[in-house]
Amino acid sequence: MTDQSIPVSGIGEEESFPEWVTVVGLKIRDHGEVKVAQTTDLSLKAGDHVLLELENDATYGTVFSPPYSQPFLPPMRVMRSILRKATAEDEAAIAHQKELSSSGIAFCRERAQALGLQMKLVEVYGSLRRRALTFSYTAESRVDFRQLVKDLAREFNCWIEMRQISSRDEARRLSGVDTCGLVLCCARFLTDFKPVNLKLSRRESIWSNDAHRIGVCGRLKCCLMFESDERPTSKATGQQLIQPTRS
Repeated sequence: MTDQSIPVSGIGEEESFPEWVTVVGLKIRDHGEVKVAQTTDLSLKAGDHVLLELENDATYGTVFSPPYSQPFLPPMRVMRSILRKATAEDEAAIAHQKELSSSGIAFCRERAQALGLQMKLVEVYGSLRRRALTFSYTAESRVDFRQLVKDLAREFNCWIEMRQISSRDEARRLSGVDTCGLVLCCARFLTDFKPVNLKLSRRESIWSNDAHRIGVCGRLKCCLMFESDERPTSKATGQQLIQPTRS
């Protein structure tokens, strides 16, 4: 194993990344699939709580696999880094956040139903840096949640943020298994969502039924773009393929 750095295509020349990285597998706020995060703490073990930066705030994760080294891959450019292993004070804060999340989900659903709001609550989580609760939800149309925010602020006595997310974001956060029998691509390895249009999906003869094109999120499956003839490839322009010949 060396300390050499390697350039990554598509990134400024001044940026370089290590040839090998040390990572752990963890679940962010105990939701979704196990993600990898970079770490320098080799003492971490399964079940430990760690702090990491997410969406310009500090949150927690639970370690599911101990640290191990692996070669650096370009998608790791957006990989999160662990800030530190949770201290005793952090553990108390994490336990408090879990209690707030549970009570926040129950109270918000009760008030949303009482107010007749057409919304689906996905996740409630707090901040380890400030007194705030974020309520992620999906909705088919605009939701007037002004009274709901007042009720939530009065109940929890903190800053309330309502964050509307797409159905794809919901699937990515919660994860699941699709009709192919595999874990959702968005939850397992995709780092961003690219548009998948109906014209592309109809061009794929492998799909015999329109219902097979729809994922658990209710949108066209992300894997359709992997079958596109227009998908980008790593082959250089003008590069000739080696054709086998018979002797």
